[in-house]
Amino acid sequence: MNSFILRLFATTMFAIALLVTPAVAQKKYDMGATDAEIKIGNISPYTGLFKEYGAEGRAEAAYFQMINDRGGINGRKIDFVTVDDGSNVHKSVELAHKLVEQDGVLLIFSSFGTESNLAIRTYLNDKKVPQLFLQSSSAAFDDPTHFPWTMGFYASYRTEGLAYAKYILQNKSNSKIAILYADNLAGKEYLKGIHDGLADMTSTMITKEVSYSYTDATLTSQIEALKSSGADIFINLAWGKFATQAIRKAYDIGWHPLQFIPNASLSVAAFLDPAGLDKAVGIISNARSKGWTHTQAREDPAVREFLNWMSKYNSQASLRDQNNVAGYERAQALVEVLKQCGDNLTRMNVMKQAASLNLELGMLRPGIRITTTPTDYQPIKKLFLIKFNGKTWIPFGQVIGE
Repeated sequence: MNSFILRLFATTMFAIALLVTPAVAQKKYDMGATDAEIKIGNISPYTGLFKEYGAEGRAEAAYFQMINDRGGINGRKIDFVTVDDGSNVHKSVELAHKLVEQDGVLLIFSSFGTESNLAIRTYLNDKKVPQLFLQSSSAAFDDPTHFPWTMGFYASYRTEGLAYAKYILQNKSNSKIAILYADNLAGKEYLKGIHDGLADMTSTMITKEVSYSYTDATLTSQIEALKSSGADIFINLAWGKFATQAIRKAYDIGWHPLQFIPNASLSVAAFLDPAGLDKAVGIISNARSKGWTHTQAREDPAVREFLNWMSKYNSQASLRDQNNVAGYERAQALVEVLKQCGDNLTRMNVMKQAASLNLELGMLRPGIRITTTPTDYQPIKKLFLIKFNGKTWIPFGQVIGE
């Protein structure tokens, strides 16, 4: 009798296992994911006004090629569909529709620009397509309540502005400040961070604020007006070639204040070389990543890994272009998200994993991590200050955040 009961129990358990096992092992896919590949969309400015930032898209493509050469993510190769918007916001909208509706991507990753990402945000959220790790530090993209499918990446523009204001108050409290900023959302966020950081000292320390537009042919009138204010600190919140113009013009008219520039403009190869390295000596900016150009930096295994990747997969790019590190870090973070998804490659699960990160990427400076929650869509929240010595950027001070 006992033997019969045991056999019956074993048979029943085997039958239950047959029923349960397929459900446990079942793979889940949305458009853009299969057993063989994961299709990722990207919109970058490979041409036009901001073409220098196309280096990030090329770096991401190179990183994904390395991942594919190593067997992909959980056995799936990455199909990186990256398209050029020509630095045109209106074209970005058209391309986002094409990537989703014709190319059938699983998600949009690391698309460039505040205005462009704002232009496609509602569409992607309505379609429930992840818009991940954007090339914009606007706080507008940390809004999971209203836009749960959109997530930024680096510390916000406001955080950058606060860091500069804090440094000035601690080290140059008797100075006068002149500010150049873009007449758009990003520029105004930078400005608000500076005002918030200076607090009661804002009205007494800031002597002049002047905006510029991306359609301006030159910045001559703005720089001359800022110099005429008598300021001995120049917070140059210009991006790309506009930062280059402002650095060069200030120097050429004999104005040599202590100058600050945004993280987005710190690439030596893309923006300081064209300005003239001698004209950029002493400029302060901010970073999140370790240095990689110093000989001693190569003692760090993560730095050696980055340099080896550059040599093998991105050899046409300049080691002096910070945009390559930015692309490398974003791609690395996305790979970690997709690894966490396992065989559940639905868009909802991609966002679920992206909203539960606690990562330490090798090229980020110790003390700076990627952390997210369902109510916190700002993956990186900290930075540190750096100063240009005429050849390279030198870090100083501690890691800081809001």
